[in-house]
Amino acid sequence: MLNLGYMLGAGIYSFPGAVLNSVGSIGLLLVFWLLAPLIALCGVTVYSEYASLFPKRSGARVVYLEQAYPRPRYLVPVTYAVTTVLLIYEAVTSIVFAQYVLTICDVLVTPARQTAIALAVYTVAVAFVGLSTKWSLIVVNFLAGLKVLSLVFLIFTGAVVLYGFTRIRDPFANFRSPFSGSTTSPNSLATALIKTNWAFAGWHNAFVVLGEVHTANPVRTVRKASFLSLLLTTFLFLFVNVAYVVAVPKDEISSSGQLIGALFFQHVFGKGFAARILPIMVALTCFGTIVAGTVGQARVLREIARQGLLPYPRFFASTRPFGTLLAPICLQYFSVFALVAFPAEDAFNFLVDLLSYPNLVFHAAIAVGVWLLRRRRIPAGLTPSKYYPRYFSSSCPGYFPSLDTTMCLSGTQRKPTALTSLCPRLSTSIQLLCSGPWCPGNLLCGVYYWIWIVFLPRRGGYTIVEEVERLEDGALTTRFKRKYLSVAGTDNAEQEPLLPST
Repeated sequence: MLNLGYMLGAGIYSFPGAVLNSVGSIGLLLVFWLLAPLIALCGVTVYSEYASLFPKRSGARVVYLEQAYPRPRYLVPVTYAVTTVLLIYEAVTSIVFAQYVLTICDVLVTPARQTAIALAVYTVAVAFVGLSTKWSLIVVNFLAGLKVLSLVFLIFTGAVVLYGFTRIRDPFANFRSPFSGSTTSPNSLATALIKTNWAFAGWHNAFVVLGEVHTANPVRTVRKASFLSLLLTTFLFLFVNVAYVVAVPKDEISSSGQLIGALFFQHVFGKGFAARILPIMVALTCFGTIVAGTVGQARVLREIARQGLLPYPRFFASTRPFGTLLAPICLQYFSVFALVAFPAEDAFNFLVDLLSYPNLVFHAAIAVGVWLLRRRRIPAGLTPSKYYPRYFSSSCPGYFPSLDTTMCLSGTQRKPTALTSLCPRLSTSIQLLCSGPWCPGNLLCGVYYWIWIVFLPRRGGYTIVEEVERLEDGALTTRFKRKYLSVAGTDNAEQEPLLPST
């Protein structure tokens, strides 16, 4: 349910219009909603192999990057830590929540109202997760079930429209010449694929809490749950898009922004009470997505703290006073800056594009890293992973980084006017700085690493070593210490990382 709680989020209600606007045709719209889960399927295969090698570690991506790229020392964990702390994206979903709430209340969507409601719901969600993990998961599970029912209802409504039982006169109009108007622009196709990938974000959420799964075989449990949730989500998302297409004219879908769900019910039921049913479901869906994302991201930040990559690691790794990861959860709350830093009209699309690029790079690095781990394990005489993809082609992980890297490069090489069309109120210079590999956050990672690991130790005559410490609540944390080379009797073995490999 943790995967479903995250994947069945705001994406399916907010991205179809943007995707159609990018690809230009109904045919490509549906193709892209099938291509994204294929990429996610490759990702589940890769993560399953990693999980079988490190079955006791929560955190997923941060752990796998640490193990796949041990050299240069700390480079990948530092880069991931800085990027993750700077680009926490759960608050983005609160924008969609605010828009649908205003639609439900039949109130004009203004920047001030949207921002105020988005801040309020994100504050409530973060506080809820900070007070109780148990009740947070109960809410996630309940809302995940509600999300499935709401999507099934939407699909059923689309079927009713298709068979001519509503006031929609020609439900097949958009299916005539389905590929008419298709774009061949790599930049537009990359933008569309980034959007659909974002809609399926969360396929790996269960791997984040792997160390907290108490079953006979946690890896098998998480792997099976991931496959099933991805299959169900793919089915629901595809037919929801079909429902949109049969009820709403193509040009209205393209210009719908994040309100395609509300537009669908208005076309089918008019503007009465029935048209407000789906917006209510969408709002609840967004709240569940924020809670699910906050639960998972807190575990990632805890793993970063355990590696000693955050200041005060004891503080961030502790579960006091409520038995929750309160410190990492509070750190996530600072992402509300994104809600007020950008114009409300443009914030959603711009932030989705901005936050997607580093995620694509890290996913590609993880997929390449599984090959590196295989090569290192063979000379060591270690047996292959139980989930080595023998039947699904051992090169399956290669498809994942290839597609993701292509999207990343295409997106970041986009001309300034392409991003400007999405965010007309943002200057071209800001877009160029924030959306490419030259992003200040990426440069900050390199500068921070070089000063901390290379420059200062070289000038000070010391090296950085790890010291593992167990907290009172049983959690393990890491503290980085200086080991001065001039100290007599220094054992070189002490300079090696002390963290266990599993």
